Formats: sequence, structure tokens, C-alpha cells
Amino acid sequence: MDSDTETPRVVVGVDGSTPSQEALRWAAQHAQLTGAVVEAVCAWDTPSEIGWAGPATETGFDLEQARLRFTEGIRSVFSEVKPAEVREMLVRGDPSEVLVRASEGAELLVVGNSGRGGFARAMLGSVSQRCAQHAKCPVVVVRAGDRT
Repeated sequence: MDSDTETPRVVVGVDGSTPSQEALRWAAQHAQLTGAVVEAVCAWDTPSEIGWAGPATETGFDLEQARLRFTEGIRSVFSEVKPAEVREMLVRGDPSEVLVRASEGAELLVVGNSGRGGFARAMLGSVSQRCAQHAKCPVVVVRAGDRT
């Protein structure tokens, strides 16, 4: 690699779920082997803005809750010692749109697979499926339980 080139980036979607934790572990191991940095991206939005029923909540409260869940999710993967090559990014927006945007210029996009059945996936559209279809770089989908 030239000294003039940028350090390769591996973007990984993190939402606190077991599959996303496995994806973060996989991305960190890959980055360590390849000399890349990991951008751990957590997308958040207020429930009222994405169509959930119920009263609107205060955006500041939602941001604090998202930040807390994100920090706890990262800590659960790495304990107290987060690798230096892991950067945290909390971004407001639809998860698949945020990850597709973040994939621009990245070496890889890594996402966890929630493991939904075919009907739910067809009706709801999964983040991993949308990322695989629209990302600007290769996509790795890590299933929960994959430790290779």
C-alpha cells in the first residue's frame, strides 16, 4: 500500500443485537489482519418519525437512549478495551440508508443477519438484504453463531 493512499475502511452496522455483535467481532478481526480501520455505525431515529404508533418523544431523549445502547453494545463485544482501530459513529436515519451511504469508499460493509423467515423478509425488507443490493462496496453478512 502506498503511503499516499488512505487506510482502508471496514464499515459495520451495529444495533446491539447478537448478529450485529458477531458482525462487529468479525469486522475487527478482519481489520486487524488487513490494517484497516473499523467504522462501527449505529443508526437511530425517533419512533414517531419512522411510523411507529404512539406519542412523539423528545429527540434529545431518543439520542441519549441510542447513545447509551450503542456504548453498551460496543462494550459487550470488546469488554473495557476497545481496539484502537474501531471508530464509533452514531448517525440519525434509516439503518439501511445510513449504511449504504457509509459504504461509499469503504473496502467492506459488514452486517449481521437477523435470521427472519422468507415472508417477514419479503414484507419488511431486511437491512442486510438492502445493504447487499445497494452498497457501494462488497458486503459480508455475518450470521449469529458464526465464529470463523
